[in-house]
Amino acid sequence: MVEQLQPRTSIAWINRISEVPQAAWDALAMPLSTPFLEWDWLHNMETSGSTTARSGWMPNHLTVWRDRELIAAAPLYIKGHSYGEFVFDHQWADLSERLGVQYYPKLLGMSPFTPAEGYRFLIAPGEDEDEITETMVSAIDHFCSRNRISGCNFLYVDPEWRTVMERHGFSPWMHHNFVWSNQGYESFDDYLNAFNANQRRNIKRERKAVVNAGLTFKALTGDEIPRSLFSQMYSFYSDTCDKFGWWGSKYLTKKFFEQLHSTYRHRVVFFAAFAEGSDHPIGMSFCLSKGDRLYGRYWGCQQEIDCLHFDACYYAPIEWGINNGIQIFDPGAGGRHKKRRGFPATPNHSLHRFYNSRLSQILRSHIDQINDLEQQEIDAINQELPFKQQTIDFKI
Repeated sequence: MVEQLQPRTSIAWINRISEVPQAAWDALAMPLSTPFLEWDWLHNMETSGSTTARSGWMPNHLTVWRDRELIAAAPLYIKGHSYGEFVFDHQWADLSERLGVQYYPKLLGMSPFTPAEGYRFLIAPGEDEDEITETMVSAIDHFCSRNRISGCNFLYVDPEWRTVMERHGFSPWMHHNFVWSNQGYESFDDYLNAFNANQRRNIKRERKAVVNAGLTFKALTGDEIPRSLFSQMYSFYSDTCDKFGWWGSKYLTKKFFEQLHSTYRHRVVFFAAFAEGSDHPIGMSFCLSKGDRLYGRYWGCQQEIDCLHFDACYYAPIEWGINNGIQIFDPGAGGRHKKRRGFPATPNHSLHRFYNSRLSQILRSHIDQINDLEQQEIDAINQELPFKQQTIDFKI
């Protein structure tokens, strides 16, 4: 008689996503709405030299296996700073210093340099999510304790997953970004009609300024994109970052952009502005699409042209999105220009666990008040948006 052995569950920490077969990882990541946890995107980050120990983003991914089958994974990074996260936890770092607690290194879960909602543990369909989550949280706790890591933070988390992690003892911290949602628009004119008369005229004037400069926009996707435009996008990205000094957040390498052509162009949308008769764009924005979602990432231009930024980063993507079934458009970080162009302040959350008892107690004692103040700010911003009364549903 042959004894039936129970499948064995094991944990493995890996420093390169290439240690996991792409098909196994993507079986977990492809069903998600976010494109930023897929194997190709994260692998490109690593092989291009964008996420490395030298850059302060050391990959340290958690994987869960049942025998040789991958059943769960979490993209994680050991961080020695807080740059490139877009969740500004410097006040917690300052508090730690006053308490005599070493804040760095910390363990971070997010898609690097990507302030877009959707991070979560990747868990195979049919698995007990709470049971697997408990296994992964326990492994994280043990790893952090063994390596004297101050805390574990997950940024821009999936809203449904947030409730799961709260049950496992993580504290939610509310933030906001600016997100456009399709309110049943069938055309760009429908989008315009949602605004009051003054802002409607303003948007028309801004788009006309680009036309008057002799520029025409083209949306290029997938195989339509010439290889050369990926290198050009890096130049635009680099120049834009340099204009803003250290605030410019230049983390990605030229190799990262060039590798997108062979590995990830099926998700890329470039909104490129061309002068008549030219094959070389004067300005261009870089977006990714998946399903009914569009994500703005970077932009740049060869010369300053009035309102080109607004058209490349907001209006052209919205018009394309309406025509292509996009329901949610997250244009990226920042908000000064976005809130007047149809992007209401929209809450998102990060999740935090500190392993120092004093720091943990302060977090738990004050986080509700912090979140209440953030909600008040969101409400105040949205009271001032230039829409017609009762026309926009802010619930994303």
